Amino acid sequence: MKSTILLVGHGSRHTPGNVEIDEFAAQWAKKNPQWRIETCFIEFADVLLDQGLDTAANDSEQVIIIPLILNAAGHVKMEIPHHIDKARQRHPEIEFIYARHIGATDQILTILKRNLRKVMAKMDMPDPKTTGVILLGRGSSDRIANGEVAKMARWLFEESDHELVDIAFTGITHPRLESVVQRHAKLGMTQIVVLPYYLFTGTLIERIKRQVARLQEQYPQLAIAHGDYFGFEKEIYETLNSRVREARGETTHREKTMMECDGCQYRALAEESDHGHHRHDHGEHHHDEHEHEHCRHDHDHKM
Repeated sequence: MKSTILLVGHGSRHTPGNVEIDEFAAQWAKKNPQWRIETCFIEFADVLLDQGLDTAANDSEQVIIIPLILNAAGHVKMEIPHHIDKARQRHPEIEFIYARHIGATDQILTILKRNLRKVMAKMDMPDPKTTGVILLGRGSSDRIANGEVAKMARWLFEESDHELVDIAFTGITHPRLESVVQRHAKLGMTQIVVLPYYLFTGTLIERIKRQVARLQEQYPQLAIAHGDYFGFEKEIYETLNSRVREARGETTHREKTMMECDGCQYRALAEESDHGHHRHDHGEHHHDEHEHEHCRHDHDHKM
């Protein structure tokens, strides 16, 4: 079956952000020369969803659509599926498969931990107990999407020596960065690390840089530094590879179990097992009874 993978970026008014996504897709294609990979954007770009879907459908029998997006909100849950439905009407002979977005996973936690270590090293390795950490996300009107940022902050807290790991958002919802920095200062933090929860550069990344510069002036007694966005980290490529396998039905039961139990301490037990099946004793429930937010959308991912 002739298959095309369509990578859907958000799009940015800041042109370098869209250029980075195109470069990212080109590098992903080099890592997977057996795949035909196309890109398009939701907004603020030349190639938008309808055109991208039509291009991907050309000379294909199957199109796998992957949102290059961290958290599922309106774009992932409603807008992209709407355009896929229209594409099905235009191309009834083509199978369109909607894959999962990137999500908040162990792979993202690994990137966050790495970025945190890099910033701490630049700050000459201060005491983590007096160094506050702020995960700074985009912000959404979707509470589940905002909750994913909070989840990653908790996971980072669990796996670090930092006593204060917080969240903030650049827009739409609260708290904002300035108020969280103020809180950290009142709680006695002497250093603050801001970790952008973003995939690529864009207008908001530039805004974050300006905000941090202003906060450094406002709080001269604090050492405030920010990390980088996720971009071209190997874990993002690995996640996309797994999304393709999922969409094609090539995921084994063992891999599916591991993906659905991201962050679970009982993964280690399953990984030591030959059959990849594990039972959770915490909460006295079986793995199959887990409720996963990504399965609670009003639409089916394979539509």
